[in-house]
Amino acid sequence: MAVKPIVMYPAQVLEMPCEKVQIFDRKLSKLLADMYDTMIENDGVGLAAPQIGLSKQIAIVDIDDHHGTIELINPVIIEQRGTQTGPEGCLSFPGLYGDVSRSDYIKVRTYNKKGKMRIIEAEGFLARALQHEIDHLEGILFTSKVERYITEDELESTEG
Repeated sequence: MAVKPIVMYPAQVLEMPCEKVQIFDRKLSKLLADMYDTMIENDGVGLAAPQIGLSKQIAIVDIDDHHGTIELINPVIIEQRGTQTGPEGCLSFPGLYGDVSRSDYIKVRTYNKKGKMRIIEAEGFLARALQHEIDHLEGILFTSKVERYITEDELESTEG
């Protein structure tokens, strides 16, 4: 597969709501594979299509747990509860980190690359990662939600 260049802020595509995916075909499967390779190559836990210059409601998340790689196509958060605050970064903002509050639990309705609807329930870090990527698809950047910026040194000291 192919590693795509990451679009950096202030590229306009990062702040625009994305179009819904209408066609579920081989091109979509290849795009998801390319996005996965791009995310892994850049040490990310998630990647949204706008971050590779494509204004489509497509994202992937893989926090390296038992859930494996989660494909998000036309995702909608249908339930959320609780609050968590923690550090976030973004591949489109290299070296920038900040504390962001998000829901601690979410339920997401989404589709896979074959067009099959599925419901994903997530909490903790996975819920955070999913919300971050879904925000990208709505043109919302984590920087608009940062409560306090943190340095890489602070980030490393919290990772233990």
